[in-house]
Amino acid sequence: MKIVLQNHFLIAMPGIEDPFFKKSVVYICKHDSNGTMGIIINKPIENLKIKDILIKLKIKDIKKESAEINKPVILGGPQSGDRGFILHSSKKKFSSSIEVSKNTLITTSKDILESIETLENPNNMLLALGYCSWKKDQLENEILQNTWITAPANSYILFKAPMKNKWYEAAKILGIDIKKTIINFGNA
Repeated sequence: MKIVLQNHFLIAMPGIEDPFFKKSVVYICKHDSNGTMGIIINKPIENLKIKDILIKLKIKDIKKESAEINKPVILGGPQSGDRGFILHSSKKKFSSSIEVSKNTLITTSKDILESIETLENPNNMLLALGYCSWKKDQLENEILQNTWITAPANSYILFKAPMKNKWYEAAKILGIDIKKTIINFGNA
């Protein structure tokens, strides 16, 4: 029986050294017989905020600073780094929204950005540039090689947990203190 990992966190094991994936948490948006697609949720791009994207795309004339537009933009993965992906709560579907779970959608259309700071603004959102992908059976093989562990996703870690804590918090879902694992892993 094949396990479906959609709406799960993929948590990097301490041995991963690749800068894209070291201490990363990936939210799995699609997992089927063709492969896997996900968004890294804990790698903010230095000095890039949502307001910078809104200004660059000429979507909003920023009149006042808000917490929503001052959120960091995330490095979602090594593929298509110039393309935006917005994970958000399911307050409203936008023109390109795809349901990942009952409570989470992924949207790539500009209309969601236009909704920021309006009544249609999603309750929670995370803007990422780029995504991660694995070919058929590639992720499953990496999991078998202990490159990753998986845990059911939750909204707190996805949208609310501080970026620097998401890796630790995701591992805690499984009862793992990954800080201790790092020490033990380093001494192996």
